[in-house]
Amino acid sequence: MSNRTTVREPEGKDFPQAPEGLHQAVCVDAWDVWTEQRPEEFGGGLVDKTRLVWEIDKTDKENRRPYQVSHLYTASLHEKAKLRQHLESWRGRRFTDEERQGFDLENVIGANCQLQIVHRLSRNGKTYSNVQAIVPIGKGMTKMRPSSDFIRRKDRKDRNEPEVEAPSSDDHDDDTVPF
Repeated sequence: MSNRTTVREPEGKDFPQAPEGLHQAVCVDAWDVWTEQRPEEFGGGLVDKTRLVWEIDKTDKENRRPYQVSHLYTASLHEKAKLRQHLESWRGRRFTDEERQGFDLENVIGANCQLQIVHRLSRNGKTYSNVQAIVPIGKGMTKMRPSSDFIRRKDRKDRNEPEVEAPSSDDHDDDTVPF
């Protein structure tokens, strides 16, 4: 047994940044909802969170894999919630009263969209790729499929493993969003 008492800040991983701009994307993961403490400067209290992950149509030159981008959301369909705003923009229509009673994020897995990605500098000096907007794919655009080696977070043995297996997606060019 170790008697270690020294603690340190963990080394952060540097991930290649997805390029800025409008990109076709496919949703490859929706993380389970979890609860976390909201910082006091934002009112404190507990808040439910979830994360959506997409692969975009550009590949990382070094790894030759599609860039992945994600967005952390408060798990809410309140009219001011970013999750609701993004989903409604993506769908091209508002949620009905019935849909707002409970929407399963599994419905977005495999769905195509276009993401507006912007780069933002954090307080710690690192640049992050952020999803600023989501819109449906254009009419006639060929749908993307998730990469064949992507493994959804819920299916990984060790949730710290690299992401590597994709869910299946429709091949057809139906222009409707499947959720």
